[in-house]
Amino acid sequence: MPLIEFTDKGLYCPQGAFYVDPWRPVGSAVITHAHSDHARAGCSSYLCHRLTRPLLELRLGPLSYESIEWGQPVYRNGVRISLHPAGHIIGSSQVRVEFQGEVWVVSGDYKLENDGLSGSFEPVPCHSFITESTFGLPIYDWKPQSEIFASIRNWVSGNREEGKSSILIAYSLGKAQRLLSCLKEATDMIFVHGAIWNVHQALVRAGVRLPPVHWVTAETPKDILKGAVVIAPSGAEESPWIRRFSPYEVGVCSGWMQVRGNFRRRNVNAGFALSDHADWKGLLQAIGATGARKVFVTHGFQAALSRYLNEKGVESGEVKTEFGEDEDAGGSLPAEDAAKKEGGHG
Repeated sequence: MPLIEFTDKGLYCPQGAFYVDPWRPVGSAVITHAHSDHARAGCSSYLCHRLTRPLLELRLGPLSYESIEWGQPVYRNGVRISLHPAGHIIGSSQVRVEFQGEVWVVSGDYKLENDGLSGSFEPVPCHSFITESTFGLPIYDWKPQSEIFASIRNWVSGNREEGKSSILIAYSLGKAQRLLSCLKEATDMIFVHGAIWNVHQALVRAGVRLPPVHWVTAETPKDILKGAVVIAPSGAEESPWIRRFSPYEVGVCSGWMQVRGNFRRRNVNAGFALSDHADWKGLLQAIGATGARKVFVTHGFQAALSRYLNEKGVESGEVKTEFGEDEDAGGSLPAEDAAKKEGGHG
């Protein structure tokens, strides 16, 4: 019997009687991070990292949560569980599962470059590794964060010279917080949509140190929004909310912007290939660092990555999951969905 089974409810450890990131309601859930494709409502109990808990409480409400630090072991029926940094977003973790000398690691989503906020990805040696493949093609080759941030600040500066506001589209949980360290060097007034404000407040209350932001509401004076620098969630560029910043330009921050035609198809002015996922080289580096003898490839370009690994002598198989609808795949928080319909508060 494998230590982790692939079921219609998610990744299941039969010996420990728990699921990792289940997509159906279950009794016991271990959560890698708070994006909606990995953390669903309806479970009886949730185990997660300390900084993931306030985000789950924001998204799912008051439920039964147990939070731990990275590297702190807990046991379920003799199965040792520990969480390790994934580098994806604040609180994101890989789940290490060990029983009778057998070790599996569920990576969740991850990236290797340390963004200065999410923790540095930690390679965890294991026998079997379950990896994402969101950007599992060689075309996805990220520039260093410092270069992308410089491009964003130059874009903001150019817009300011033309008397335009700069609207950066970024997922409310993860990308929006990551952008703050970039934008604080360009302006001392960073404005945010209400969906991002809610996440920001939850993290600040949990003790995360973030640059200050200003919530844009219907009462925000229009004169201070001229030439503003704004972070907004996906869909805001199509809502009445954005009109208060006119004239403005819109830039999308997403790994999909690596393909230049994507921002033209979205009818925006600029695209920045800033991703919270590993690129092709990062995926291969992470997989190699685990020393895993078996690799299971989930959401993304599973076939391409799995085929490549098998050709290189690493036993690999594709696994169908319901993961994938997060910030680089167009998913949204409930607050973002509601915001698309409202034209006032945001």
